[in-house]
Formats: sequence, structure tokens, C-alpha cells
Amino acid sequence: MAIFGARRVLWRSFSTISSHPLRVCIVGSGPAGFYTAEKILKTHQGSQVDIIDRLPTPYGLVRSGVAPDHPETKNVINQFSRVAQNGRCSFMGNVALGYSISLVELRELYHVVVLAYGAESDRVVGIPGEDLKGVHSAREFVWWYNGHPDGRNLDPDLKNTDTAVILGQGNVALDVARILLRPTSELAITDIASHALTALEQSSIRKVYLVGRRGPVQAACTAKELREVLGIKDLYIHIKETDLKITPADEEEMKNSRIHRRIYELLSKAATAGPSQPSSGQRELHFVFFRQPDRFLESYDKKGYVSGVHLEKTTLKGIGSGKQIAIGTGQFENLSCGIVLKSIGYKSVPVDDLPFDNQKGVVPNVKGRVLSDNSGDPTSIENGLYVCGWLKRGPTGIIATNLYCAEETVASLSEDLELGVLASTTRLPKLGRDGLLQILDNRNVRVVPFSAWERIDKEEKRLGSLRNKPREKLTSWEELLKVAGSE
Repeated sequence: MAIFGARRVLWRSFSTISSHPLRVCIVGSGPAGFYTAEKILKTHQGSQVDIIDRLPTPYGLVRSGVAPDHPETKNVINQFSRVAQNGRCSFMGNVALGYSISLVELRELYHVVVLAYGAESDRVVGIPGEDLKGVHSAREFVWWYNGHPDGRNLDPDLKNTDTAVILGQGNVALDVARILLRPTSELAITDIASHALTALEQSSIRKVYLVGRRGPVQAACTAKELREVLGIKDLYIHIKETDLKITPADEEEMKNSRIHRRIYELLSKAATAGPSQPSSGQRELHFVFFRQPDRFLESYDKKGYVSGVHLEKTTLKGIGSGKQIAIGTGQFENLSCGIVLKSIGYKSVPVDDLPFDNQKGVVPNVKGRVLSDNSGDPTSIENGLYVCGWLKRGPTGIIATNLYCAEETVASLSEDLELGVLASTTRLPKLGRDGLLQILDNRNVRVVPFSAWERIDKEEKRLGSLRNKPREKLTSWEELLKVAGSE
């Protein structure tokens, strides 16, 4: 059996409780996956839920997306851990949909398959120079400092430039800016990856520019994230006074959104609260509004490397419903830098035999029921196939948003069961977990059960205690699988 631990341990970890239970497979062990599992287990007594993930570690973006200096946000892991330890639930890590097992095979093995594997790619800006060295996605950078095993080798050059440009002004952009500018003595007591901490301790970055296409009223961050980055010790904040001028359309937006008004107030206060010039050696954060990237500039000295961004000035145009979009003015300027981080959105990736809307980056669905195509026809349902999280609605919202998203998907599933829509898939027993494990065994896939994840968890906490950190993450596939397999 190609699985960590003895066979007797395996069957205790993946126990069955009924001769013909509802067998559900959830693909993805982030918040969307765990909230869905929790709802199904509560709603459908006797159901069996298996959560598979391509990583050997559970929890998705709670582990690899939430910033290391936000430990309180990660407390939800305790709730998800209780779900995984439910006798009717199992976690199987290191199982990749489309590689270890196909969607067609999962649908044959289970009565219900729920896809909740999130967004592991990036939207592209689509302008010249995007492939220059030094241009990275914010997702890659976040994976790097959070110890994701696929982000370990990013190696961003933080030594040979003092200026970083971040495209975007959402929460992820602010996270990235904060990690670049926050004193490393404060980061050293978090669970930040050790390779990232070392690089940040040696970093030459002193100026960070957050570039947005629209104005301060339309900034896409939350007040909490903004307050946190504005509160970094000994940080010079710069915002052009002219960018803070508001129009009647801006007033209308703020009237309809308390969040937008609060963001504008915080930015206005920050613009006037500090000195007009930075002191020598002081770190700087510049908010740049009404600019959109036109192309990335190549260095004259280092061929193939980025040396700046060619920006087009923008203005706002109303499109009705109190909304405004940025349009180019034909005026341009250059912003020099040695590293660019694109925080313009994550993107989900399709798998074989899955209907997918490439333009929106989501699986076409109605309240979580997967549709057979992109026509939007609610009658063309893929029976027994559901979707939740970013794959369902796009990469928006906070962790708790996935709770409501999961509730809607499970409500659709329950309704379909009650109305007999799933009769064709549920009237016969399915092999479920046993069948999946047999296929994975035949393919020599090394499954990581939750008990093996607990060994990883224990070792990371042990290593962290030696450095006054909550944990020292294992950041390579080799390390993770080695510790998972040790008894």
C-alpha cells in the first residue's frame, strides 16, 4: 500500500461506517472545502466525506495565503481540524486531481463530487515585458514567504534594488507591502518561512509603490488591512494631495459604501499626519492613484531584467449604478524599480472533463450546481457535481465568505437529494474511499492521511519552539513527505 503508516493504521484513519452511505468527495482542503465538509456531515447523517488535496498539508490559503503576521486569522484551523477528525471524514493529501486521479474516475467512485480547489494561477496584465526577470505575481511572492513547497525556489532579488512596485491596492497587495516594509524583528516571531526571513533581513528595499488604476475612494482593500500597513513603525507615507480631490461621483460612491468612505478617510488622514519629506534611511510607502501599467521597462545594464514600469495616467468615467471605471488619458510617465509584484487577481485552473468559463475563471454553475456548458441554461446540470469557493464565484471575499458559499452549495445538494434529482447516482452503492485508495495504490501514489499531517504539524511546532516561533514550516516536498512518512 503506497500510503504513509502501516495498513492497520490506514484503515483506522479511513474507517467506513455503513454498507451504503452517501459518499462524497471534496477536492480541495481550504476553507471552502472544509466548510462544505462540515455542512454535509451535519446535514446528512451517515454520509462519508473524503477531502483530497494535491498538497500533503491541509487548510489551503489559511496556511499558504494568510500573512504570517495575522495569526488570529489562522485560528479557524482548529475548527477545520475537528472536521478532519470526525469518524465519517478523511483527509487524503498528496492526491492531485487530473494527475493522481481523474474527475471522471471520482464521479464513478462517489455519489457526489464537490470541487473546491480554489485558484492556483494568476491573471496576466497582458502588456509587453511581463516575462522580464524581476516581474512576479503577488501569489508567487505570498507562497514564497508562507513556505508553500511550490514557492520555495522563487528567490526574488531584494538586494540589488531599493524600490519595489506593487500593481494593485487590494488586501493581498497590502499584505505584500507590509511584509516588505515591516521590521524583520517583528516578522521573526511569526511562522514566516525561514528562507524568506533571511532574504528580508538582507533586503535593500526602502521604497514601495502601491499603484492603482482608480482613486482613493475606489481602493479595493479593507479598513483593517489599510490601518495595519499605515501603522508600521517609522514608515513615511506619501500620497499626492491632488489624488485626494473628490468629485460628486466619488461622493455618491462613498454615500453608498461605508467601507469606501472609511478607506478614503484613513488615506486622507495619513497624507497629512506625517512629515512632508522622509528622513534619511526611513522606509517609504507611496500610494499611486490614477495610473495603469502600459509596459514593463527592460534594464539597459542587465538585459532581460525589469528596470521600471511605463504608466499611463487615467481618469474616471461613470458607467451608471454609481460605479466608475478607469480609462487612459494618453499621458505617460515612468516609475523606476528593480522588482514588480502583480497583485491583480488569482485565477482558477480547469481540469479535464470539467466545464469551465475561461473568461471569468470559474466553473459555470447555478448556486453551486455545475452546468454542462457556459450557456447559462439552468437545466443543463451535471448531476452529482458541485462547486464551492473561488472556483464557484471567483477569487473574492474573506475566509468567512466561504462559509456562506458552502451553505448555498450544500443546500443545493440537499435539495437535489430530496427531490430525487440524484437518484440515478445514489440508488446504487459506490466504492468511494476504498475504491479511491485502491486506484491510488495501483498508481503508487503516496497518500498522506490526516495522521501523517499531524506528524508534520508536530515537527514544525517543535522546530519553531527552538527559534521562538509558533512553527518553522517545512518548505520542500521532500521534507514534508519524509516527516509525513516517519513513525
